[in-house]
Amino acid sequence: MQYRELGRTGQRLSVIGFGGIVVRDVPQEEGNRLVAYAVDHGVTYFDVAPSYGNAEERLGPALEPHRQRVFLACKTKRRDAAGAQEELDRSLQRMRTDHFDLYQLHAMTEMEDVEAVLAPGGAMETFQRARSQGKVRFLGFSAHSAEAAVALLERFPFDSVLFPFNFSTYLAGNFGPQVVQAAQAAGAGLLALKGMARTRWPEGTSREERAWPKAWYEPIEDEAMAELALRFTLSLPVTAAVPPGHAELWELALRVAQDPHPLSADEERRVRALAEHTEPLFRAA
Repeated sequence: MQYRELGRTGQRLSVIGFGGIVVRDVPQEEGNRLVAYAVDHGVTYFDVAPSYGNAEERLGPALEPHRQRVFLACKTKRRDAAGAQEELDRSLQRMRTDHFDLYQLHAMTEMEDVEAVLAPGGAMETFQRARSQGKVRFLGFSAHSAEAAVALLERFPFDSVLFPFNFSTYLAGNFGPQVVQAAQAAGAGLLALKGMARTRWPEGTSREERAWPKAWYEPIEDEAMAELALRFTLSLPVTAAVPPGHAELWELALRVAQDPHPLSADEERRVRALAEHTEPLFRAA
């Protein structure tokens, strides 16, 4: 496993993370096995959120024996201080830990979200208080909006940003370069979502009809293509990537990207050609 530093935090994370959705709705025994397998294979970065169904209830007990060996990130979608405090306390209890290494604003999508969390009585009051109390060590956010991500990086010294860094969104959608630039200027670390995403499911496809129902997008299943896509993502100044939430896809990512060596010139041409013929999940506004 390769490890990289997360921004200015001084923390080194495995380049492949473990998303809590992997253990959502699985028997506890299977969740325990998957987490132990991840730790045994050098995975140190784990990420979860209360909006991931029963993921916290499954991941907490599974991770408890390994807690001192890993970097644990959690999130909240609440934009107000009181709501964020409520979710933080509940998540700590469910995850059987006294602190999170990284606590993140979750799914920052609109500029209204930015204004709400930074306003008096907003979630950032809880974040800063929790850090001073030792309940969280570092502060970050996840976003599916380049505009919101850049604004947050400019307005608060966040330690990290979790963002969709994907070959087609980055190359064909111009969605991501502006976040890389803003994060580097701010000294924030970059964490990647959607590295193994292909495109959206066909319009009208229900969750029951999806081959991978935990993923709202169509993931890459082909091993060679998954390797190229993940190595592209990790060729950016990204610390780590969180693969899709199905165990089979996560294990695929673990196989192909433990040592993400740079793309060759021929591989880069192939990725660019693939991006030209793939509809991005996101495009810059």
